[in-house]
Amino acid sequence: MSRPLLFLDVDGPLNPYAAQRERRPEGYTTIRVPLASRRPLRVWLNPAHGPALLALDYELCWATTWMAEANHWIAPVLGLPELPYVDFGAGLFAHRSDGVHWKTEPIVAYAGGRPFAWVDDEQSTEDAVFVADHHPGPALLHHVNPRIGLRAGDFTTLAEFAAGLSPTAT
Repeated sequence: MSRPLLFLDVDGPLNPYAAQRERRPEGYTTIRVPLASRRPLRVWLNPAHGPALLALDYELCWATTWMAEANHWIAPVLGLPELPYVDFGAGLFAHRSDGVHWKTEPIVAYAGGRPFAWVDDEQSTEDAVFVADHHPGPALLHHVNPRIGLRAGDFTTLAEFAAGLSPTAT
């Protein structure tokens, strides 16, 4: 019996990029990620998130534009092991005329019918409808405010979703 998947976005849930620029949230540390053609990218991460994520009854998986780079830049700061990731390939940032986020279909395909939760700051009603129509298992699309990132209540919601899955669903 496998555990549900937890798809993790970085920017928004783990990096509250929309917080006031001059005020790093309490408990967060700053890393600077070098970029080829611009100044380094400032990323705020809370090292307490790693143990909290690992304590949840999920298999963790990156679902972020960082893809494999999340294992290089994000995971070590959070104390996470190397995680699998959804490879968005040519679909990265691809516009959809139906309003469904470009991550949604690849996440559903990656899940392959397994129960999952997805934390992101860009989900919409269209995404929830798409998941309901194309994913046979339980799914939780959990929006996280990009000004504050993951909080205790978010972890409670995720834990309750996993705990509510019947043994046959996982």
